[in-house]
Amino acid sequence: MNIKNCSNKIVFLDTSTLNKDVDLSCFQSFGDFNSYSYTDLEMVFERVQDANIVITNKVILNKELLERCHHLKLICIAATGMNNVDLEAAKELGIVVKNVKGYSTDSVVQQTFAMVLSLSSKIIHYCDYVRTGQWAQSKTFTHQQWPIYEIKNKKWGIIGLGQIGQAVAKVATAFGSKVSYYSTSGQNNNADYNRVELEVLLSESDIITIHAPLNDKTLNLITAKEISLLKEQAILINVGRGGIINEKDLFMSLQEKKILVGLDVVEREPMLVNSFADKLKDNQSIIITPHIAWASMEAQQTLVKGIQTNISEFLA
Repeated sequence: MNIKNCSNKIVFLDTSTLNKDVDLSCFQSFGDFNSYSYTDLEMVFERVQDANIVITNKVILNKELLERCHHLKLICIAATGMNNVDLEAAKELGIVVKNVKGYSTDSVVQQTFAMVLSLSSKIIHYCDYVRTGQWAQSKTFTHQQWPIYEIKNKKWGIIGLGQIGQAVAKVATAFGSKVSYYSTSGQNNNADYNRVELEVLLSESDIITIHAPLNDKTLNLITAKEISLLKEQAILINVGRGGIINEKDLFMSLQEKKILVGLDVVEREPMLVNSFADKLKDNQSIIITPHIAWASMEAQQTLVKGIQTNISEFLA
């Protein structure tokens, strides 16, 4: 339900975090809608000072700012994570904060398997072999410089068996993998899969995928010690949050240990030049993507609908 009120001023601070083809016209039905591709910290107050409703993905709204925004009644976060808003200050000031949950599950699952399959089948290596003209110069119909492996019957370890982790487990099982999991909270007991301690999961799994939030229990969960437990040629995927894997330790460990890695998230985003993540990008055993696992067009459309619903319910 859309409630038209021309007195409402709605501001979207960082539309560049969505694909340019995502339709945001639905927000115009709520009142005076203004959008900005990106908002630097020093520009935030100027753009939100008269707003009743603010939509933000990554722009930080801290206590000092919120205390100056006397017209602000609703903050819609264009994501699930809410760490960019001072929730305690918002509550004290009577500002409602709403996020959108579950919109990107299928997208993240798909990207997880895209990474696993690419690494296990050496897709990038063989595409480059063809693209550079080497296959056209070959005397044989095939080329097998890089061995490829099936994921059927492999041991698949999942770190974080929440909604996304469970969806990954279901697909992995369909592929014929044998799934176990480690509960980062210590509270998850799922009878469908074998729960093990982290050390057991890391040492026994052929494929490890991370689907956990970043918190005190998961920060630096994977360090040099944990990486040393991995099998040779094990696949390690992080589509959770940067900071769960210690990037310096990963960089140093890869000098000696032969594992395959897929990262969709890093400690600092965008990636910092000369950071350890940056140094990892040229390693032929690693795939790094710019935090796009959540961002299928379908997921983004679902996200916008979720924000639209949050605004409608608030105004109602």
